[in-house]
Amino acid sequence: RTRQASQRCSNVRVVFLYVHFIMTATIPFGKQYTDSHDLVKLLKSRGLSVEDDTKAQHYLEHIGYYRLSAYMYPLLKLPKEQHVYKPGASFGRVMMLYRFDKKLRLLLFNEIEKVEVAIRSAIVNIGTSMIGDPFWMTDGANFSDSSRFARTLSLIDGELRHSREDFIIHFKSTYSNPYPPAWIISEILPFGVITNIYGNIKNKKIKKRISQAFGLQIDPFESWLTIITGQRNSCCHHSRVWNKQYSIRATLPNRMARPWITLPTDTQRIYFTMCVIKYFLDIISPNNDMLAKLRWLFVDFPEIDLAAMGFPKGWEMEPIWQ
Repeated sequence: RTRQASQRCSNVRVVFLYVHFIMTATIPFGKQYTDSHDLVKLLKSRGLSVEDDTKAQHYLEHIGYYRLSAYMYPLLKLPKEQHVYKPGASFGRVMMLYRFDKKLRLLLFNEIEKVEVAIRSAIVNIGTSMIGDPFWMTDGANFSDSSRFARTLSLIDGELRHSREDFIIHFKSTYSNPYPPAWIISEILPFGVITNIYGNIKNKKIKKRISQAFGLQIDPFESWLTIITGQRNSCCHHSRVWNKQYSIRATLPNRMARPWITLPTDTQRIYFTMCVIKYFLDIISPNNDMLAKLRWLFVDFPEIDLAAMGFPKGWEMEPIWQ
């Protein structure tokens, strides 16, 4: 007992020292605001070529240094902490990467919209049909995790409270039900809430029927919904998507009934996300032109390194792009 007590005390001391180290290892933020004129001078002193100081200042003022720094970072020499740019690095190249990322983001958001609408529709239609209750989305009996359902219901309450949509106002003024039916509620919920509703459905047969509508098993379907939701949010919030390393590792299907990829692919790169979007599009819109749009974008930006985005050599010959 004495030995066990001593060990517990030792463990507590180790934890205390670790927490103390973490707290004392941080430092106060000491950087001051720098105007665009001085930022251009700073960038030039670090080796970044600036062709037109006035134009560079204009972009820094209207886009922001911090946002543009994400496109400057790949142009730094190693170790990057020294903030010295590679030979030939220019502000023009920074702006080229920024414009490419913007166009890529808009392209993906346009395609994701089609996927999102189709998935919402499948969850509403199949769920309502199999449960036989138009109000199933707001009935806790249909969901596995009660606390998760309570959070979802709270979000639904918030959306209904703040919505100014005509169809919501009409429902409230016409019907006595506390909540609208699933097909109305789904129109005002963020896509992330819709995917949470799917993930919490108690009846596995319903989840399976929905995932099968897209040729997938439950786990990969749910995983890919998370990827689509994350990408949608990145596009909505104007976040960088070009060479971003994503934190989520996708669940891959055990088998594929539809064309998919065969080459080794990093699931945490944007190329894999594009393949997921294309997979859904081929079901929703079989004659989609996503490949043509990508090709034109790459023609307009020939300097873009596709490998940095996760594109394998020969990607265009993959079954999904055929």
